[in-house]
Amino acid sequence: MEFLEGAGYQVKWCRDALSGLAQFKQQPTDLCILDVMMPGMDGFSLAKHIFEADHNIPFLFLTARLLKEDRMKGYQLGAEDYITKPFDEDELLCKIKVILRRQKQHPKKQIATQFQLGEFFFDVQRQELIHNGKLQRITEKETAILQLLCQHKNQILRREEAVEQIYGKKDYFLGRSFDVFICRLRKLLMPDPNISIENVFKVGFILNVKEGETIRSQ
Repeated sequence: MEFLEGAGYQVKWCRDALSGLAQFKQQPTDLCILDVMMPGMDGFSLAKHIFEADHNIPFLFLTARLLKEDRMKGYQLGAEDYITKPFDEDELLCKIKVILRRQKQHPKKQIATQFQLGEFFFDVQRQELIHNGKLQRITEKETAILQLLCQHKNQILRREEAVEQIYGKKDYFLGRSFDVFICRLRKLLMPDPNISIENVFKVGFILNVKEGETIRSQ
């Protein structure tokens, strides 16, 4: 990465994902460049850890392959861009400049990870749904879907778009799996009569919060 230093950037290169994550937590960073394939864990897993630590950090992926599934997975994690290996140094420098300039002009909004949902408290990072002091640990998929519903509360969450965002692609059987998780979330939220998940035929779902009951995000 000498060419980046030659362009005026301060660069910290790490041999594997775990040392990269440790370095990220120790030192302020403006941009992360992640190799999809690396020792310890892949770039997608590392991106999840980075995102949990800082929702606003921009990152791009380096990859030897550029499959649609990989692109979708990366963009769902919040990737700014992809660049394929072997890459052109000028192209990478251009992408870095654009990302940092955009980040400075339009910083990302922090995505809420805690919600007061009627009588429930929902913690995304801990995958917890708490009602009257009773904790219910929910699955990763239930967590992701409920977070989407909370972000669109009292609005239609379009089913096809939600399925693609959760699974990375549109598929009939994945859609059926999504519906199963919706049913499970309905049962979990049943103790509060002011909260419901409405099915909008052939369109999607609405997380209804009755007037007087609000979602407060943190």
